[in-house]
Amino acid sequence: MRTMAHARTLITAAALGLAALAPSWAQELVSVRNPSVNLRAGPGTDTEVLWKLTQGYPLQVLEKRGDWLRVQDFEGDGGWIARSVTSDARHHVVKATRLNLRAGPGTEHPVVGQAVYGDVLRTAVRQGDWVQLQAPQGGGTVWAASDLLWGW
Repeated sequence: MRTMAHARTLITAAALGLAALAPSWAQELVSVRNPSVNLRAGPGTDTEVLWKLTQGYPLQVLEKRGDWLRVQDFEGDGGWIARSVTSDARHHVVKATRLNLRAGPGTEHPVVGQAVYGDVLRTAVRQGDWVQLQAPQGGGTVWAASDLLWGW
């Protein structure tokens, strides 16, 4: 019996260690549903507003407390957001200073536009190391390298 309990403890510890190393797409993410939402210092409307987030901005969920979520963004900045102003609509934020948006999933496809650091784009499909996104200003779909993006 002691051997089985010890084995379960080791498996649980290993699983927790792997969860800490999991990429953002393997963790719970939400995006901002409304055009402008307050990120707060604590779980309540009576707490300090840290900054405003725009529609689509992806956030990783770290903790749930009632109707509030403790979240962090791609830069590791965090705070609290009301669950009611989030959605499961998939978005990515640009991590690169400049990001080439391409006609297809690969560098052999022509560049059809650019995005800049902090731009938020709706996710259409993930294919290997590439992500198909809604082009800015509704210009159809474009592709970008996934290592230059954060979200899902």
